[in-house]
Amino acid sequence: MNFIQLLPTLLLISLALVMFGLGLSLSVADFQRLLKYPKAVVVALALQVVALPLACWALVVALGLPPVFAVGLMLLAASPGGVSANLFSHLFGGNVAMNISLTAINTLLSIVTMPLIANWAIHTFAKTGQVVPLQLGKVAEVIAVVLVPVVIGMVVAARRPGFAQRMEKPFKIFSALVLAAFALIAIGKEWNALVTSFASVGPAVVAFNLVSLLAGYYLSRAAGMDKPLSTAISFEIGIHNSTLAIYIALSVLDNFQLALPAAIYSVSMYITATLFGMGVLRRAG
Repeated sequence: MNFIQLLPTLLLISLALVMFGLGLSLSVADFQRLLKYPKAVVVALALQVVALPLACWALVVALGLPPVFAVGLMLLAASPGGVSANLFSHLFGGNVAMNISLTAINTLLSIVTMPLIANWAIHTFAKTGQVVPLQLGKVAEVIAVVLVPVVIGMVVAARRPGFAQRMEKPFKIFSALVLAAFALIAIGKEWNALVTSFASVGPAVVAFNLVSLLAGYYLSRAAGMDKPLSTAISFEIGIHNSTLAIYIALSVLDNFQLALPAAIYSVSMYITATLFGMGVLRRAG
C-alpha cells in the first residue's frame, strides 16, 4: 500500500486528532451555556436550511448557470457544515462548542433537508427524474470523526487540566498545519477540475462561499449575538461539507460534472475562509 492509498486514512486520523485537541479546550459547561442562546441556534439553522439555498438559487438564476452546474451548486448549498468549520472557528476565535453543536444538529437535519433541496433542484433545473435518497451513513461518519474525539478530549481535560492547558498551543499549531495540508492536498487532487471548469462555474462558487460567510457573520451580529457566536455561525454555514456533495454527485447521481462546483469549492473555500478570518474577523469589534 503506497502513500496515496493511505492518504484518506491519514487525513481522517489527523482530523480526529484536531477534534481531540478542540475537546481539550472545552468543558460540559461550555455546552450548557449554549442553552442560554437559543436564538443563535435558530438563526444558524434558518440561515443553513432556508437562506443559503435561496441565495444559491438567486446566484444560479442571476449568473445563468447551465443546469448541470446549477444542480451541482445547489447540492453544495444543501450540504451541512463541514468538519473544517470547527477548525476555522477554533483558529479565529469562534465559539467552538456552538460549532460542534451546530455540526451535529445540521448533519442530523440534512438527512431530510438535503434530499428535499437536491431533488427540488434536479426537478427545477435538470429535469432528469433522478432522486437523492437519505444519507444516513454520513451521520455515523460525523459521530466517528467529530463527536467521539471531542468527547475524549473533554474527558482528558476534566481529569488532567494541567496537561490540557500545556497542550493547547501545540494542538493549535497542529490544527493550522492540518488546515494547510488539507488545502494543498485539495489543490493537488482537484487541479484538473479547477483548470477545466473554473471559468464557467468558479465565480459562482466563490460568490456563494463569500455570501455564506458574510451573511453568517453580519446577520448574526445584527441579531444581537456576540463576536464568538457570530464567528461560529459564519464558519458553520460558510464552510459546507463538499465531500458529501461530491459523493452524491458521483456515487448517487453518477455525474462527474455535477461534482465540479463542490470540487472547486473544496479548494477555494480554504482561501476565502482564511481571508475572511484575517480580513473581517480580526478587524471586527
